[in-house]
Amino acid sequence: MTALHYHQLTKHSPQSVRSGHFLDWDNQPLPFKIYPDLDPIPLPRETQRSPHICLASLAHLLYFSAGITKRRKYPGGEILFRAAACTGALYEIELYVLTAGFEDLPAGLYHYNPGDLALRRLRAWDQPLPCPLYVFSTGTYWRNAWKYQDRTYRHFGWDNGTMLANLLAVAEAMGWPAQVLLGFADRDINHLLGLDTEKEVGLSIVALGGAPELPTVPPDLPALQFATVPLSRHEVDYPLMREVHACTVLETHEQIQQWRRTPSKT
Repeated sequence: MTALHYHQLTKHSPQSVRSGHFLDWDNQPLPFKIYPDLDPIPLPRETQRSPHICLASLAHLLYFSAGITKRRKYPGGEILFRAAACTGALYEIELYVLTAGFEDLPAGLYHYNPGDLALRRLRAWDQPLPCPLYVFSTGTYWRNAWKYQDRTYRHFGWDNGTMLANLLAVAEAMGWPAQVLLGFADRDINHLLGLDTEKEVGLSIVALGGAPELPTVPPDLPALQFATVPLSRHEVDYPLMREVHACTVLETHEQIQQWRRTPSKT
């Protein structure tokens, strides 16, 4: 019922498209999540389409999923075009990588920043993983809500979907087995990624190069404390988005298994 209520409140109508909402250009959000205190790990500019997982092939995957492919200047600013289309060119989907490690990247959790084509290490990792590589997608509310207000949660699905379509196509071209995983313990994954869930939430996981199983998040995993640059001088809160997301959250193993067993309705 919560999702239906959200749908009814946020669907377009003649009135909604004449709501009077205007874009506050002086408060436009930053296009990237920035960790100012973490050193960048530059990704190779010459990417590599390869069946072998290495830094160059990971760079290829991330670039053609969410990288900046073109820049166009206009009076007062610059538009950064990305590999996957996004509502309003606001690119509210962030990517994180968890890896068991390979020859030129230690095991750990990393954030991908397309702005400087670099990874930043958020965690070391010493636990076994069913897959050599995981890519996590998150949705950042305000970066899209600046323009689309409460409708942003609709756009999480659309915009993450276009990005995942690119990621899966690139993985297929490189011969990497890939599986999208949607049924997971939200609290565990959000904690793993160090998310402030009032502002950013986990949406999907892609398992690459191995068994399509979720990583195990240790119960004693410490919280991340890294600072991030504010997206804007101030943010406008739209609680309806968090309310509809809350009704999708899974917490226990039993809930996850029940969700996976429930056939989708079309």
